[in-house]
Amino acid sequence: MKGVLDKKGVLLAVFFGAVLLFYGGWNYLVLMLVFFFLAIVATKYEYEIKREMGLYEHERGWENVLSNGLLPAILAAASPFIGPIPFICAISSVTADKFGSEIGVLDPSNPRSIFDLKPVKPGTSGAMSVLGTIGSLAGASAIGFAAIFLFHLTPTQALMIGFAGLIGSIADTLFGYFEERGLGTKGTTNFICSIVGALFGYYFIA
Repeated sequence: MKGVLDKKGVLLAVFFGAVLLFYGGWNYLVLMLVFFFLAIVATKYEYEIKREMGLYEHERGWENVLSNGLLPAILAAASPFIGPIPFICAISSVTADKFGSEIGVLDPSNPRSIFDLKPVKPGTSGAMSVLGTIGSLAGASAIGFAAIFLFHLTPTQALMIGFAGLIGSIADTLFGYFEERGLGTKGTTNFICSIVGALFGYYFIA
């Protein structure tokens, strides 16, 4: 994790990993590691272009780990009562958000604000692009695909998990609009993203 997370981020990630392993099991931990790997891939993809745009984030802190890992840890602990689907959908959502952010900034067309559809600068919270939306669905679907093997889900469930992740990332964009105006932070929008995905999974897939 060196070079990807700072020291506090590493410690918090290890703590969340222990919670997942203890309360959920090895498959919960592996799915989180799949997210971690995919997040690194998405971040590193075309990083030189992102660096030139001033949008490349190399090392993340504990706040990022907390916003992406807190709800999955809670859902893993609650899995004996609610099953694994909300956990999987929460991971799907944060993966979708990560892919949408990291790939969307590379869209040759400027993203558009989700409310007034006006073009904005790449990297602006509360905006969507065609490439970013496709990236979000791809990232979420990758988690659904991995869950087929880790949690013995059906392909139909995996497809729905991909859709849940996309819904979560759209919720992130909606609240990102307000974040851009000083209401909330990237951490709060990430947390909301995972909540929306988990709720969708609980009510429509589980």
